[in-house]
Amino acid sequence: MSTHLPFSQACENNKGPILDRLRDIFTAPGTVLEIGTGTGQHAEHFAAALPHLQWQPTDHPRAAHLAVARLEQAVLPNLLPMLELDVATTPWPVQTAHWVFSANTAHIMAWEEVEKMFQGIGTCLPAGGAFCLYGPFRHQGEFTSESNRAFDQSLKDNASHMGIRDIEALSELAEAAGLALRDDHLMPANNELLVFVRGG
Repeated sequence: MSTHLPFSQACENNKGPILDRLRDIFTAPGTVLEIGTGTGQHAEHFAAALPHLQWQPTDHPRAAHLAVARLEQAVLPNLLPMLELDVATTPWPVQTAHWVFSANTAHIMAWEEVEKMFQGIGTCLPAGGAFCLYGPFRHQGEFTSESNRAFDQSLKDNASHMGIRDIEALSELAEAAGLALRDDHLMPANNELLVFVRGG
């Protein structure tokens, strides 16, 4: 790893467990839209391990530059150039995708942006397409660990619009967008991988 590249230890820790799940979900060839690429560690790792997929990294215009050097250095034929994507601004630069992946974004975005994210995904996914959302979540308003409770408070202390989201509230947004929560996989470090599927 080049020391000058932006690096997230959390991404390094969770990319293996996430990939193990994605192998069983993103089975058919197609394009994966990644929302919130960040440092690009996930994009690089997943594209290399899943050559049947075209991996489309995106991030908010303020952060899209962070992953560019890493993605260019990877030189993977199925790793597409970074695109700027503000979920609250339409039209999106990607109109259709077979799959969607996003990690640690729902608790950073404002709730209105989370709503827009689900609406946009609902318009670009085909029937049977899946949206995998990774991160910490609450269940019926309850935190799954004390560390997540503390993390939620630190998020709110940093910016009032941030915070760990309720799975039930996310499921309502999904249903309004034509998606349904199919699976909830427990992941290391008190995280989960939610799998929403587009209906026919």
